[in-house]
Amino acid sequence: MATRESNEQAAGTGRRALLGAAVLGVSGSVLAPAGTARAAGARRGGGRGLRSLPVPTIIGHRGASGYRPEHTLGAYRLALDMGADIVEAGDLVPTRDGHLVCRHEPEIGGTTDVADHPEFAGRRTTKKLDGAAVTGWFTEDFTLAELKTLRATERIPANRPHNTLYDGRWEIPTFEEVLRWQDEQTRKRGKQVWIYPELKHPTYFRKLGLGLEERVAGLLRRYGKDGRNAPVVLQSFEPTSIERLNKLVDNPLVVLLSGADTRPWDFVEAGDPRTVADLVTRRGLREIAGYAQGIGPTLDLVIPKDAAGRLTTPTTLVKDAHAVGLVLHPYTLRNENPFLPAEFRKGADPDAYGDVFGAYRAYFATGIDGVFTDHPDTGLLAREDFVNR
Repeated sequence: MATRESNEQAAGTGRRALLGAAVLGVSGSVLAPAGTARAAGARRGGGRGLRSLPVPTIIGHRGASGYRPEHTLGAYRLALDMGADIVEAGDLVPTRDGHLVCRHEPEIGGTTDVADHPEFAGRRTTKKLDGAAVTGWFTEDFTLAELKTLRATERIPANRPHNTLYDGRWEIPTFEEVLRWQDEQTRKRGKQVWIYPELKHPTYFRKLGLGLEERVAGLLRRYGKDGRNAPVVLQSFEPTSIERLNKLVDNPLVVLLSGADTRPWDFVEAGDPRTVADLVTRRGLREIAGYAQGIGPTLDLVIPKDAAGRLTTPTTLVKDAHAVGLVLHPYTLRNENPFLPAEFRKGADPDAYGDVFGAYRAYFATGIDGVFTDHPDTGLLAREDFVNR
């Protein structure tokens, strides 16, 4: 998820200050109905589907990606082991032969060992991806069989040197494999496992003849997971992709929102002048509520930062979204110093953990329904503290 996160490129080296957090056996999953009064503790049980899920929800961002290379079965499994309510299992991009695989982006030079495969050296190229020139290797230029010869690697090793210990351990999973894994984990754990896949760059892929929405819908129907209470929440940064999905499946749908001054790429392609700032107005939120059940805003849309990177006054986004029945799952809370608001950092070591619990308390206090985090164990501890305070 969160392709446009400005803090993804923070760099640094040094020894990780590992947080010794307890693993909590918390049941339940992700979304909760918006506009309801917040109970003293997280809601568990009672009702079906979204109505039975805890608040605030802890969503394992690309799995437990603070501890394992993202979008691997290892990262997904660890997120569940840590007690995440839901796992963002799948940023979905297609292969040349039409299979959906789970990668942060279609460019895989930074998340796989493809550069170490001389047989694929000629595939390295530069493409325009949502208006930006990107150089590397792209999933749409590989068959699934070819991608299966690669292995996943840590995407931000400067911030997560410990994760490089797991480079090469896991394949690139397909979405179909994730759906089967979800069923297997549900049986093994004795409770429903939820996943939260994102459709990546749908306009770009549709122009290549590799439309994502129909492929996703077809697989969900094949596995009986296309209903209103199905344990699969679908998300995209492109509102028209979510509108398309709304006509194909009954799953809960979420529109992702980047910085206020940005435009969704489908809007750019269609000549729609609106920005994210227009979408988070009351009028824009009412429109989204007509085809989606939630929004996934960047954390800065919930609490802006000043020029020094410190939190300022919360916006009215939470209240306004709840007023039209939308839930909010902002992204992304991470433990490492460079990713935290300035007042919660500890020292200058980029792979050391800051006061992440202080950051959680600040964001939870706004009334958000959940949060994407790379460190599910920390999120669960923060929730336990918040709901029992």
